Amino acid sequence: MKSLKLISSAIAMLICFVSMAQERTITGIVTDETSMPVPGATIINQNSKANYITSFDGKYSIQAKKGDMLIFSFIGYKTQRQRVENLNTINIQLFSDTQTLSEVVVVGYGSNDSEYESRSYARAEKRKEKKDISQALKGKVAGVQVQSNVGYMASPSPSIAICGAVSVSPKNEPMYIVDGVAIKADQMAKINPNDIDNVSVLKDVAATSVYGSKASNGVVVISTKNELYKNLSEKELDKKLNQITPIRPVEPTQEDYDAFTENAFESPKTAPLSTFSIDVDNASYTNIRRFLNSGQKVPKDAVRVEEMVNFFKYNYPQPKNEHPFSINTEVSDSPWNSQNKILKIGLQGKNIPIEDLPSSNLVFLIDVSGSMSEMNKLPLLKQSMKILVNELRPNDKVAIVVYAGAAGMVLPPTSGNEKKTIIKALDKLEAGGSTAGGAGIELAYKIATENFIKSGNNRVILATDGDFNVGSSSNSDMETLIEEKRKTGVFLTCLGYGMGNYKDSKMEILADKGNGNYAYIDNIQEANRFLGKEFKDSMFAIAKDVKIQIEFNPKQVQAYRLIGYENRKLRPEDFKNDAIDAGELGSNHTVTALYEIIPAGVKSDYLNVQPDDLKYTQTETSSNNYSGELATIKFRYKKPDGDKSIEMVQVINNKSVSLDRASDDFKFSTAVAWFGLKLRDSKLISDKSSEAIAELAQQGMSFDKGGYKTEFIRLIETSEQYN
Repeated sequence: MKSLKLISSAIAMLICFVSMAQERTITGIVTDETSMPVPGATIINQNSKANYITSFDGKYSIQAKKGDMLIFSFIGYKTQRQRVENLNTINIQLFSDTQTLSEVVVVGYGSNDSEYESRSYARAEKRKEKKDISQALKGKVAGVQVQSNVGYMASPSPSIAICGAVSVSPKNEPMYIVDGVAIKADQMAKINPNDIDNVSVLKDVAATSVYGSKASNGVVVISTKNELYKNLSEKELDKKLNQITPIRPVEPTQEDYDAFTENAFESPKTAPLSTFSIDVDNASYTNIRRFLNSGQKVPKDAVRVEEMVNFFKYNYPQPKNEHPFSINTEVSDSPWNSQNKILKIGLQGKNIPIEDLPSSNLVFLIDVSGSMSEMNKLPLLKQSMKILVNELRPNDKVAIVVYAGAAGMVLPPTSGNEKKTIIKALDKLEAGGSTAGGAGIELAYKIATENFIKSGNNRVILATDGDFNVGSSSNSDMETLIEEKRKTGVFLTCLGYGMGNYKDSKMEILADKGNGNYAYIDNIQEANRFLGKEFKDSMFAIAKDVKIQIEFNPKQVQAYRLIGYENRKLRPEDFKNDAIDAGELGSNHTVTALYEIIPAGVKSDYLNVQPDDLKYTQTETSSNNYSGELATIKFRYKKPDGDKSIEMVQVINNKSVSLDRASDDFKFSTAVAWFGLKLRDSKLISDKSSEAIAELAQQGMSFDKGGYKTEFIRLIETSEQYN
């Protein structure tokens, strides 16, 4: 009998052991019906009672075994259940619960919770704490998100989003009604909180049944104590609100941008080759977005058209051969000069799974000088770096170097699985002192080279407002220094922050000369995009020194011009010179370049007429005029750890389609370029209609997972007020 009990006990222990052995980590992302991440959602293992709250980007990790039931819930959304089977990744989409909290009333400075309903108005009047109307909604309504402007440089007013609403707006901006009058978001932000009587929030059917389809994103209904704004026209309302809270935008009085001249048309007879380095930077676009969202005029030299175009993702096919990127070309009509053509060249980098990417040796080089003290600089920078830290693997390592009056290492190389240690080091950083950037660069590269990983991803990540000095003549000394450091094989990523004294020119030099890329972080969402969602694109090079050289057929092309890339142009002889630096291409990255072409035989006001009776520039007529070819394009690139270039050649056929039959990628990329040329006040475009630009962008609106293309159309409309 005793032996039977021992056997039973052993069996029970074995079952327990097997059960524990079968338990594994389940990870995934929780999103809403618009595919945006849901932070703060709860995941519960119904069997083990283990639970987890999703992070800011909707990610979770929980222990479970096969057969366990996971419950996903978030207030204002329908609860989802998912049984664990064989997969270790479970992504869940939550849908808004239209029966839950479709209407909530927020009163003055408080809310009418049922326990105190009879006394809610009296209590609200007695409270001393002042809040603006947007903050009065915060935390009171399920699915309502309020984002403050502080530190995020998104807009002059806080952003309110009623989650669960179906919207083409990337911000889910609701409709605003004050005293029965529809108003704009910036007007709503100016209302004096002391004038507010109550606020109602309507969602879904409750909103659209009263206010129609314009209320599909929800409605914020505001009533003032004495109906101060009732029956006012828009102009009268603006005048009254501006008397209360006039707009005082921060002016970019000390910002610095390199001036450059727009590329002109050239003849293939006198300039047969066009050569340039690829550019994967997109800092110019986010900087422009910052200006427009702040209600300011965009400085002409802040606009680099190629960086605007390359901010967006395009649907190019993956490479199918041994090369790390595919080449895709398309020819159609120019939307701004009807007689001209546009040639689009698109590169698609190979998408390498994160587990197959090499180990990373990263050095964070962080500016902690006095100029970084503002909320949209060091505080935003630290939050941004935490996003990047979240992407690190155990085989990755990070060191942190800071500089102000002097440079120092605050964190030695630390494994990616010690995230708490890295984040703790970031949290301790404070701003103060001068800006000796040169010492910081020297130390960061020293640490990176001492910990160099052969065939790995070795990279310095510089985060600053660019307001620093290197040597006695700053820019020239900095260029010499960074070119020297490039020889170490360490790549460079530049992250720009802040406004008012932002030095874009220095950041661009560093990225151009240091085997680098460059992004401007205007808010935490941009940090999440560049350092989180597009981590592979930004941080893992699959090809370096990528150069493009194109030869146009003079029988078909009277003149051509490269749109943008003014700071990336190379001499024809630089194409085969492996000592000449060029841009890098990241895993799954896309690069797009556009040429405008004046076809042979077309009369153009933009073309400098060349004399045809010159003695020494005449060439013999070839028996083969290559009538079927528009151009021949060549590419050269090196492997990330290589020193010798590999060449690719492709012929572009002389075949064009009408603009209405062009791809969505063609329409959208040309619309972005068109908008950039308009902001630069280009003399080489005849049509500068914002309505036409927005219409073309709308036609190319496919592949808009993050809502960035929709946001671009809103920026076009916003620009009319300030530019």
